[in-house]
Amino acid sequence: MFTHLDKSGRGQMVDISQKQISQREALAKGSIKLKYETINAIKDEKIKKGDVLAIAQVAAIQAVKNTSSIIPMAHPLLLNGINVDFYFEGENLFCEVLVKCQGKTGVEMEALTGVSAGLLTVYDMCKALDKSMVIEDIYLVSKKGGKSGDYKREGL
Repeated sequence: MFTHLDKSGRGQMVDISQKQISQREALAKGSIKLKYETINAIKDEKIKKGDVLAIAQVAAIQAVKNTSSIIPMAHPLLLNGINVDFYFEGENLFCEVLVKCQGKTGVEMEALTGVSAGLLTVYDMCKALDKSMVIEDIYLVSKKGGKSGDYKREGL
């Protein structure tokens, strides 16, 4: 049964008023494939728009905090913590976003939205140098808490 549909099959926000508050946590990850020239420009802070990773980190945090404004059925949440981490491996720049809250609904969408915005910001800031960048594999790594219990992506 789809909980986000009403009796007429139209979208609705799920009523979470009867759910118990629990500690929630979600970790999402994604990457952007870059030319080595672009990677070096980011590392050496040679991108004309500024410090790419610092600005992308702020964008990811801002996106997490505003997820309910852009994902129609996401509930506004009082967040307890957001951690954004960027790291390079080969020709990829990875972004990981960890979100925590005590609430009645999970923070998976917040973590995924943060990764998406962080990587999109990298693209925006570097597009003058490299239009061939590819954002890849944005996914939920793990989640904790809630009625459905814990989840950890297998094969990682």
